[in-house]
Amino acid sequence: MAEHSIDSVAFPKLDDSQVAELGRCTAAASKSYKDGETLIRAGQRNFSFFVVKSGEIEIVDLSGDQPKTVVVHHKGQFTGDISHITGLPAVITAIARGDCEVLEISTAALKQALNQCPILSDIVLRAFIARRQLLRESKDFTGFRVIGSRYSPDTFRIRDFLAKNRALFTWIDLETDPQVDRLLKEFGITEADTPVVACGHMLLMRNPSNRELADTIGLRQPLEQTVYDLLVVGGGPAGLAAAVYGASEGLNTAVLERTAPGGQAGSSMRIENYLGFPAGVTGNELAGRAILQASKFGAHLSVPSPAGRLEFQSGYSIIDVGGGEHITAKCLLIATGAEYRRLDVEGGQQFEGTGVYYAATIAEAKMCQGCDVLVVGGGNSAGQAAVYLASQTRRVLLLIRGDDLNKSMSSYLVHRIESIPNIEVLRNTTIRRMDGDGHLAWVELIDGKSGQQRKVETPGVFSFIGASPRTDWLPPEIERDAKGFVLTGSAVAESPRWNGKRTPFLLETSHPGVFAAGDVRSGSVKRVASAVGEGAMAVQFVHEYLKQM
Repeated sequence: MAEHSIDSVAFPKLDDSQVAELGRCTAAASKSYKDGETLIRAGQRNFSFFVVKSGEIEIVDLSGDQPKTVVVHHKGQFTGDISHITGLPAVITAIARGDCEVLEISTAALKQALNQCPILSDIVLRAFIARRQLLRESKDFTGFRVIGSRYSPDTFRIRDFLAKNRALFTWIDLETDPQVDRLLKEFGITEADTPVVACGHMLLMRNPSNRELADTIGLRQPLEQTVYDLLVVGGGPAGLAAAVYGASEGLNTAVLERTAPGGQAGSSMRIENYLGFPAGVTGNELAGRAILQASKFGAHLSVPSPAGRLEFQSGYSIIDVGGGEHITAKCLLIATGAEYRRLDVEGGQQFEGTGVYYAATIAEAKMCQGCDVLVVGGGNSAGQAAVYLASQTRRVLLLIRGDDLNKSMSSYLVHRIESIPNIEVLRNTTIRRMDGDGHLAWVELIDGKSGQQRKVETPGVFSFIGASPRTDWLPPEIERDAKGFVLTGSAVAESPRWNGKRTPFLLETSHPGVFAAGDVRSGSVKRVASAVGEGAMAVQFVHEYLKQM
């Protein structure tokens, strides 16, 4: 299933001294299982971690048409993957083969050991990450099945939600997949019933909402308590950094994320100017590692959990998260980021999800292979999208309103774009209108200087045209600038809404104990590294504030 080097990282063998050390760190006891007994069931939460002392454990994928063996663990090897750390359900089933003796360790004890035993932690975490990578890249692992048309906005929404939340799934395209007729007959449905989500031989849902989907597949984790030292709203780079530093420094920390962790950065197929990654890193990978870090230290992440009404009572922040549930926090960090503005062109709105996209990932690229596509925008996100799409499509037309690509894009990206033969930069150009029959088929362009019009056949327009802050849920107590970004620090020191007896902390808003970091903050630098830095910095101010409570 993978090259030997990856395989050896994913399935290491602990020696006797390492097994003994793990037993001491966790106070785990040995346990025996008979041949054929199940140790872990797919879909199970809080499942144990097993180290094989004798016998074998077979890891089985039951999500496809037939059971498939993923791997067999022998003496010194161990079960598990990142679900142990994130708290999500198991994606595989583990079965004893032959009578076997194991070291059985609870999830809580495993997390404690990973924080106390650095050498073992490195081995186990590397294995967990590599195993999930192998499953994600495997053509044999099925996971959930999404059956739906490429021209259905709901099919795209479901695929997009699962992909952004790193769920393992296979898309069955009504138009092209040879399995379609068989599967529709097996599940007793017609094309009109799609999109549907299935697992194994079980039909789970018909066109679910994101919340219904998350609840059914176990993606959404309810928060375990109602009062937190630090509540972070938004799971982008700033929010995840705050979760890592807050939880690692002993703060009871939770994160509310309305769609998927990672924010805008999570949709980037290559970030090349982030410190420590000279070869670049995908936004999805960066976010996934941050989630693992935060979860390892004990932060609680709830997705999808959009923040509703924010109120203040007795110095505490209280957020309504829907369904009658309220979360209370001593300190609140607003890290909701910003979202790309919608394309305001004739016909554009009807093609969102069926030709108009606001991210350029594998999910969107699959819809456009072998075709011409358009990327709209002159910033780094547009540049990264153009470079990625050039490797997946026939040609990329990069549209900018001005005439200088260097004005708002990093020079390394400009040079990269200029060196790629199938990227054409169209300066002073905008989209006039779009059209198609159920899905995008063509767009009309206009040159702002010459007035010349041009018609382009395309199945995909990727828009990155500036961002609007996600602050519509905030009350008047949180002061914002003219564009809606949250004011902090010296900008609110003289505000009539500031009722503190001291000078606001650098990232503190107009309400004491409420902070803002990342793209949502007025005056912030719109870069991943600066968002991470602000998220980490905010935790220091949280500590200072809590000392004064």
